[in-house]
Amino acid sequence: MYGTTRSNSTTRTTRKAVATLLAVATVGAVAGFAPAATASAPAHSGLTLGLDAPHTSPATQERNKRVAVHVLTQLFEEGNLKVADRYIRADYIQHNPAAPNGREAIKNFIRDWTARFPDHQYNVKRVLAQGNLVLVHSNPVYEPGTRGAAVVDIFRFDPKSGMIAEHWDTVQDVPATTVNGNDMFGTVSNPHTNQPSGPRWSTPLSEKIATRYFDTLLVDKNPDAVRFLAPEYYQHNPTIPSGSAGLREQFTNFFRQFPNLIVERKRVIADKDYVAIHAHYRLSPEDRGQSVVDIFRVKKQKNGELKIIEHWDVLQDVPATSANDNTMF
Repeated sequence: MYGTTRSNSTTRTTRKAVATLLAVATVGAVAGFAPAATASAPAHSGLTLGLDAPHTSPATQERNKRVAVHVLTQLFEEGNLKVADRYIRADYIQHNPAAPNGREAIKNFIRDWTARFPDHQYNVKRVLAQGNLVLVHSNPVYEPGTRGAAVVDIFRFDPKSGMIAEHWDTVQDVPATTVNGNDMFGTVSNPHTNQPSGPRWSTPLSEKIATRYFDTLLVDKNPDAVRFLAPEYYQHNPTIPSGSAGLREQFTNFFRQFPNLIVERKRVIADKDYVAIHAHYRLSPEDRGQSVVDIFRVKKQKNGELKIIEHWDVLQDVPATSANDNTMF
């Protein structure tokens, strides 16, 4: 909800190292599933890992998607505070480190924000839902003619009231250029749609593939996971080219350089051929690290194997202080 609040850098080394690993790491697939990541639950909220998410009907998930987009656009583009009263709980839990808890805090922020940026456009690109979670990937542009930011907002809906109860976000400025020629938001693979596609029964298959690859490579630090990469995978991290050639060597060198790397998978949202993973990346136990959201697209190859063929990410440094006690996770 405060997705457009910008973060300050902690250390250039951390950002460069994690960005490099992210860009080359999150593009693979497997045929089985054996979750390996562990994660501590954030304050106030239980950890949600896709397949273990509470059951929510497809109709309710689609309704929650519409509500999430409606709330974001009405607040940031129209300054309509009535949507906060209608759709957000008064005791709303906030994980953005720049914002306090509560619905009134959101309303106060929006009053200031719309006064400063009256032409702000939120530019929603893709929306995923699983269980009581909704993920919105957007390109908010504060002022016309500027590049804006890449933002992932994650909302937890209260199943009883249908209102938004909790919010996480990750924010990254959009650079002027990318080395791969792809922007941070579009879709290159077929079909050329930003929204989840395919049958609903494919959701658990996509989730198993993405989480197994993520855990094998980033949690177990096993560079042999490159055997699951799609050769043609399309990269939207602005600093790394597309393609999977030479990644085994890059992974091996990275893990040697940063042997104390810790990656904790916090929550997963899978929706048909899309899987998003929110994680905490640290180069050492002392490192505050980064909040990172990876978005994967899973597709069947000509040989029948499922692989991750496209990847987007958004990463933000964890600051030293926060306006709430909930952490970014």
